[in-house]
Amino acid sequence: MDFSTIVSEDRIKKAYEDGAFSRMPGFGKPLKSDDLSAVPQELRMAYRMMKNAGYSPEESVLRQEVLTIEDLIKKCQDDTELNQLKNQLSQKLFEYNKMISQRGVKTNSAFFKNYEHKIEQKLLSKK
Repeated sequence: MDFSTIVSEDRIKKAYEDGAFSRMPGFGKPLKSDDLSAVPQELRMAYRMMKNAGYSPEESVLRQEVLTIEDLIKKCQDDTELNQLKNQLSQKLFEYNKMISQRGVKTNSAFFKNYEHKIEQKLLSKK
C-alpha cells in the first residue's frame, strides 16, 4: 500500500469512530438494490455508470429505433412506405426529445446533430 492509501484509510476510520457518518441521509437503512439480474455481469458496471449519468435503458432503445428508422428511410424506394417511415420517425423523435427534455438537456441544436452525424460516419467508415 502506498502512503496516501494508508492516510486515507486512517482518516475514514477516525471519522467513523467520531460518528461523522451517522448523520448522513439513509444511515442504517439498506441500500436500494438495482435489479441488474437481466444485464450480463461484464456489462453491469457500464450500465450502472450510464444510469448514474442520467441515461436510461428506455432512452437507449428509443435512440436505436430512431437510427434504424433513419437507415430504412435512406434505403426505401416505395413512396407510401417512405411516408409511413417518416411518420414513425417523427413519433419516435418526439418521444425521444420528450424523454431528454425531462432531464433538462437540449437536443435540437443543429451543431450537435451535425457533430453526432460526423462521429457516426467516422465510426462506420472504420468498420
